[in-house]
Amino acid sequence: MFDTYIYFFLAFIALGFLIFIHELGHYFMAKHVGMKVEAFGIGFGKSLFTWKRDGVEWRFNWMPFGGYVKIAGMELKKGEDPYSIPGGFFTKRPWDRIKVAFAGPFVNLLFALLAFSVIWAIGGREKPYSEYTKKIGWVDPTSELYANGVRPGDEIISYNGNFYRTSKDHIYSPMTSSDGLMVQGNLVDYKTGQKEVFEYSIKPYPHPSSMNDEILTSGIIQPASQVIYRPSALSDAHKKLAEAVDKNVGGIEEGDRIVWVDGTRIFSHEQLRHVLNSGMALLTIQRGDEVLLRRVPRVEIHELRLDANIKEELADFQYESGLTDKKIRDLYSIPYDLTHDAVVENRLSFIDKEMSEEIFPKHPFSEREDPLLAGDRIIAVDGVPIKFAYQIFYQLQQNKMNVIVLRDPALTEIVSWSDADTQFDQLVDVSDLAKISSSIGTRSLTDRSGELVLLEPITPKKRMDIFTDPKDKAEYQTRLLERGKQIEELDNTELKEKARSQLDMEKNELILGLIGIEDQAVLYHPSPFTMFANTTKEIWNTLKALVTGSLSPKWLSGPVGIIQVVQQSWQVSSIEVIFWLGFISLNLGYLNLLPIPVLDGGYILMFLFEMVTGKRIKPEVLEKMIVPFFILLIMLLLFITFHDISRLFGLFR
Repeated sequence: MFDTYIYFFLAFIALGFLIFIHELGHYFMAKHVGMKVEAFGIGFGKSLFTWKRDGVEWRFNWMPFGGYVKIAGMELKKGEDPYSIPGGFFTKRPWDRIKVAFAGPFVNLLFALLAFSVIWAIGGREKPYSEYTKKIGWVDPTSELYANGVRPGDEIISYNGNFYRTSKDHIYSPMTSSDGLMVQGNLVDYKTGQKEVFEYSIKPYPHPSSMNDEILTSGIIQPASQVIYRPSALSDAHKKLAEAVDKNVGGIEEGDRIVWVDGTRIFSHEQLRHVLNSGMALLTIQRGDEVLLRRVPRVEIHELRLDANIKEELADFQYESGLTDKKIRDLYSIPYDLTHDAVVENRLSFIDKEMSEEIFPKHPFSEREDPLLAGDRIIAVDGVPIKFAYQIFYQLQQNKMNVIVLRDPALTEIVSWSDADTQFDQLVDVSDLAKISSSIGTRSLTDRSGELVLLEPITPKKRMDIFTDPKDKAEYQTRLLERGKQIEELDNTELKEKARSQLDMEKNELILGLIGIEDQAVLYHPSPFTMFANTTKEIWNTLKALVTGSLSPKWLSGPVGIIQVVQQSWQVSSIEVIFWLGFISLNLGYLNLLPIPVLDGGYILMFLFEMVTGKRIKPEVLEKMIVPFFILLIMLLLFITFHDISRLFGLFR
């Protein structure tokens, strides 16, 4: 906790430094053009001590945040003509005034370029693979993109014609294009390596994982990530938790990357979570001369519409498989009528029509989820060979997962972000993957080929069940209870229901039981000019979205939000701090150049008008222009700060 306060203090000082150098820019240019500088304040509030140098009173104030410069004639006083004050701001030529007004933002822009140059010079930053990959990690199954065939592993090229750069674009683009979003990318066939360009116009909609309906998505929920088991990289706080669970699940080893689970290539942790909780069984089937893998839903028997003959068959299966200690209605089956020797005769129907549409969706995830055909012979369930239908019935109650991992020393090497997608594909040999996966459920199982390894079958567990120590389990239960109490205290009924649903989902969610799954690090090392240009473009797009009304000002960050970001970057690394200082400085520079009275850009615009027309702007006109905008700026700042604090304390999560 003490460290957190230290980081907040450092963030406070860092933001103040950017304001300080901004004012210093005004100061030096004002001195250069011969203006009379009356005072320069370091920080704000009451002065702790002062001193005079070259006619300027320097003030060290009690709040060490930023600074200010006081130039003669800039403070408009009633009945006083600012154009007649000796050495005053307004007595100088319009061009000199423009230079003074521009100097502050210019210093911020220059500092940003300097910060980006320092990052480039020291070799760039280590960032998660997911932040810069073009690959998609998870697509919402209810989205337009999913219906059009976009799946995990496909690639994003652009949103609304703007080339995709970072994972922030998955959030930023839908949020600034609520009326319609053009999504362009590649559909990737990983068997052949072929890519097919797609382009769809979709309407962003509320993010299914967000508690706030104003957070929009295109349907792409998560970028791709490398699901790597690295318990040694855990923080001290999490290492204790890792010690309380089984570290050798399925024979997995440190550094293994999970690439395939139950017939599905894995492209993100979110996708892995959905596969584990999909309720699917992996069947090996014989169709003519072909042996195929199919993912088929496990369903509780009471969901099926059964005639007397099928009920009798299922009762026989229950008896033969030794499952008579449970009610048959609560056991799992598959929605097909089978012969005694496990041949599919036909598809069964459901009591609930909606359930039928969910089990047999219009748009299956892949060909492995296509319905079985009459005549298909089931020869294995979850990799376990079977001969008779009752054996299928028994195996369906077990729910074991087949997992293939990449065990390659190259995973320990940090590659450039620009090469990471190529490495992601190249390290997984398609022929090796096919050799292992096609042998699952057969009599000639291949458990290793090249750098790929088939783990021992893994039974997913609920989070509660991964703990071996009763004390750890009790602590987890206590945390769940506390969260439940906090949810019940919410006033918003809709928000409360969403929170309850998410908590219930977490309680019942199945996981592999591995503590220490993380993404691969990549080296992000663009030139300082590229970073400068990319940030500039991001700022421009944000301003455009604000002006057009497609983005609400409440999503902007004010002083509180900025300090929080810098505080978090201190906890990551000093290089992250340098980046965010450069990023914020660039924002500060451009913000002050906006042609709004009270900002530097507003003064520049007024002085340009004076240069072109030769007419001075009267003091009373200046006051009428500046005061209303000053009030509006303060109101906007309070509005943004309120939402910063709301997000900080989770009031609108």
